Amino acid sequence: MAEQASVNTDHGSTAGSRHELSARQREKLNFIWSVKETLRDHYKRHQYQDVILPFCVLRRLDCVLEPTKGVVAKADELGPAKWDAATDVLAHVAGQPFWNASKFTFASLLADQHNIRRNVHAYVRGFSPNARDALVRFGLPNQIDKMAEAKILYMVVQQFAEIDLHPSVVSNLEMGYIYEELVRVTADLSNEEAGEHFTPREVIELMVNVLFADDDRLQLPSKIFTVYDPACGTGGMLTVAEDHLRQINPSARLHLFGQELQPESYAVCRTDMFLKGQNASEIVFGDSFTEDGHKGKRFDYMLANPPYGKDWKTIEKAIKKEHANQGFDGRFGAGLPATSDGQILFLQQTSPRCARSRTAAAGSPSCSTGRRCSPATPVPA
Repeated sequence: MAEQASVNTDHGSTAGSRHELSARQREKLNFIWSVKETLRDHYKRHQYQDVILPFCVLRRLDCVLEPTKGVVAKADELGPAKWDAATDVLAHVAGQPFWNASKFTFASLLADQHNIRRNVHAYVRGFSPNARDALVRFGLPNQIDKMAEAKILYMVVQQFAEIDLHPSVVSNLEMGYIYEELVRVTADLSNEEAGEHFTPREVIELMVNVLFADDDRLQLPSKIFTVYDPACGTGGMLTVAEDHLRQINPSARLHLFGQELQPESYAVCRTDMFLKGQNASEIVFGDSFTEDGHKGKRFDYMLANPPYGKDWKTIEKAIKKEHANQGFDGRFGAGLPATSDGQILFLQQTSPRCARSRTAAAGSPSCSTGRRCSPATPVPA
């Protein structure tokens, strides 16, 4: 059983391949992955991620919030209708950008086996809007019902409750490595169409190396930089950029911004930001063409894998409207390419994101690009 439950971390070109997991990190990873043995008779292999990824996030958030849980849970008396209105106050009390106002923890969920389904739903609803949104995009409520009907929900909660993911045991950086390796493994099992959710790790690393090459600003002490990916997927490009900057200048910090249209990929990226201590609210859901989640913001760097080979006919009306009404005040003042040329349109929307005095680009067979801007207008607070 132990051999079956272990994860092969020696291959793969997606998130996590740069870092050799420590023995402790590998132990945590294998423990989490062993939950698949409970899922095996009720889920296909490519569906393991539907449970393991969101429950890994739930358990980590449960551990992070534990020190202030008793105080925050007093908000349970206010009722769910008032929780969201008090989100800033609750976040302050929790000492985190997220919170859970329900009376439940993983430990208390196990105290009532007969009502496990109802209580887990209540626990998920008790999270702050920014965390709850990602969990819902995972499709977690449906998975809770599915496991309850299969009579394995209690067992899954019990198994995750045994995994110690407290920050004193697993740092944000380590948690990020473990989670990214889980993402890689589950993506391999799902056998996704190449490039649908991941840009090959080697391509990303090449792009980041070219993008950051000979940029003296990166050596400045305690400097803060911003990077944006308008089609961030599960966040691979943002993660590599952050790792690379940390190697160049440990005192610098990279603030990550992104937008993603696919619900599951968005959920993975947003929760990854939570687990690594980044501001997850800067990962926005929606189509960056028609629902610009970072309108008016400018960034130091940009990375993207444009929709190579795709047209933009489905959004033609909205794009032409912006072009006609906003001109150079919008993103498409220079004109529009043929509707069959989605990748050029994608590149156009990045131009207003940075000052135009200096840029650097890197290409790949999948039409990935990078852009360096100098100087950049600060991102509004």
